[in-house]
Amino acid sequence: MSLTRTLVAAPAAALGTLGRAVIRALGAAGRLTLFALAALSHIVRPPLYPREFGMALLHIGWLSLPVVGMTAIFTGGALALQIYSGGARFNAEAVVPQIVAIGMVRELGPVLVGLMIAARVTSSIAAEIATMKVTEQVDALVTLSTDPMKYLVAPRLLAALLTVPLLVAVGDVIGIAGGYAVATSSLGFNPVGYLANTLNFLEPLDMLSSLAKGCAFGGIAALMGCYYGMHSGRGAQGVGRATKSSVEAAAILILAANFLLTGVFFSA
Repeated sequence: MSLTRTLVAAPAAALGTLGRAVIRALGAAGRLTLFALAALSHIVRPPLYPREFGMALLHIGWLSLPVVGMTAIFTGGALALQIYSGGARFNAEAVVPQIVAIGMVRELGPVLVGLMIAARVTSSIAAEIATMKVTEQVDALVTLSTDPMKYLVAPRLLAALLTVPLLVAVGDVIGIAGGYAVATSSLGFNPVGYLANTLNFLEPLDMLSSLAKGCAFGGIAALMGCYYGMHSGRGAQGVGRATKSSVEAAAILILAANFLLTGVFFSA
């Protein structure tokens, strides 16, 4: 009898643990969805805070250019070397310009910029807002009749939606330029022919998908930073956990969104 109870209890306990995990995940997804809808609604409703929006533009856009540029140029150069080396096995070295262009514009440019923004901006937003919550500055905004969603979340979300696509476009160009520099200086490609092959191979849909991914990734990065910052625990450990969780969630959601958007734009 005891053996039978044990055999029944073990699967039941496992199912219970799995069920609790699923319920927690669904609850977190629901809270995040409601938070995102509230943040988007605040973007289109007054009042606006131009100073906060301008600071967010500067922080998310302009100050992210160095890390985006460095990431893109080295990735483009490494991609050219890898494609040339792999193509040499099939006598297909000439495809370097086309593959570098399509690889940077469709995939590597948006994804790498999104991950860099998650590492730099999401963590910063989460730490800043979490610190404000721990030190009761968020509560002070409420006592001053200022909506924290309107003052803290909406400007950062709007700035990310506008600037990250531009960063992706810049990253695409710099990545292609990195591949161009390596191909023409080390791999023996003709500069004019390389540029002609690059421009002739890219299509408007490629660039549209790149900008759409940038917009989506920027929104995800800003939302994760704001969400985890607004829901952080107390003390230094709460701020640290919020910062870590925001970057992890942003990176995973960016990669998942990249898969979904690639299917939307380029499904057969």
